[in-house]
Amino acid sequence: MPNLNCTGQGELDLGVIDFGRLGRREVQGRFDGGSMTSDAGVMLLSAADRKLGLTAAAARCIADPRNPLLIKHAVRDMLRQRVYGLALGWEDLNDHKALRLDVAMQTAVGVDREVASAPTLCRLESWADRATAVRLRELLVEQFIASFKTAPKELVLDFDATDNPLHGQQEGRFFHGYYDCYCYLPLYVFCGQQLLCAYLRPSRIDGAKHAAAILKRLVRRLRQVWPEVRLIFRGDSGFCRQTLINWCERSRVHYIIGLARNPKLEAMVEYAQMAMHDEYLRTHTKQRLVDEFSYAAQSWPHERRVITRLEWGDQGHNPRFIVTDLDGEAGVLYDELYCRKRSGIPSSA
Repeated sequence: MPNLNCTGQGELDLGVIDFGRLGRREVQGRFDGGSMTSDAGVMLLSAADRKLGLTAAAARCIADPRNPLLIKHAVRDMLRQRVYGLALGWEDLNDHKALRLDVAMQTAVGVDREVASAPTLCRLESWADRATAVRLRELLVEQFIASFKTAPKELVLDFDATDNPLHGQQEGRFFHGYYDCYCYLPLYVFCGQQLLCAYLRPSRIDGAKHAAAILKRLVRRLRQVWPEVRLIFRGDSGFCRQTLINWCERSRVHYIIGLARNPKLEAMVEYAQMAMHDEYLRTHTKQRLVDEFSYAAQSWPHERRVITRLEWGDQGHNPRFIVTDLDGEAGVLYDELYCRKRSGIPSSA
């Protein structure tokens, strides 16, 4: 990480990153000492943000109730300050009591003076309402669409719910047994490395709540732009809901979803697991098999394709199941498509 050197004058040396001028300041990234800040990476983040135009576009989604004649800190600047602070690991608003004095933060925001105080940033956050959230959600989708120069042939939409731990008495906090903490349970939708939706929810809900509604809105917008795109819904077993799968089948959206273990599923692979157990005892080598069969849960209107991954090793057996309407070899679908969800490999083509 280069040291950020902000001076009123000076010559550029070899190995210097030139960020141009801001007022009387000449902004450089240097590797030869003279430390100014440990957060010089914020300059690179700022450059990427300006190229994307993300925070500038997001600022236009936030209604500003202040008197224009009395404004000292623009919404865009405050939003940049808050977002950059979060990216640097400064999550608490109180951190900005000191961070507002950091020259690197000021320069990244685009001003040559102190940036907003913690109370001012708190007021910014209080302006956001449901309408703001809707506009920001639409912005993420439009940014995603704009990132393609040509129409994609296939998009894999990853739905995932995860915990956002809480450490105070925040409104809507509940204890979640699986995560063993008080938390929110936001729903995220990614396509490859790009975020399409971030939906904040309390944790006292089904993890798949509102997933169908969000999927419908995303599919509608994506098909407006790319009518021929092939869409695949991907999620873990928490999203294996009959209404969601039925909608995918009616709407020509393919799916590959985790399927929770149950006695009926385990009975269907019992003999295969016994054979793997015997082979493991004979060879002392871990056994693995990916196979498939047709299966219908009691609530399903018809049988569907289920792919199973069976293993037997030192720690015993660990069967996994997924349900899908996709064609293709079972091992390829499990290893190359479903498991890519956990690998972080981009999944848009």
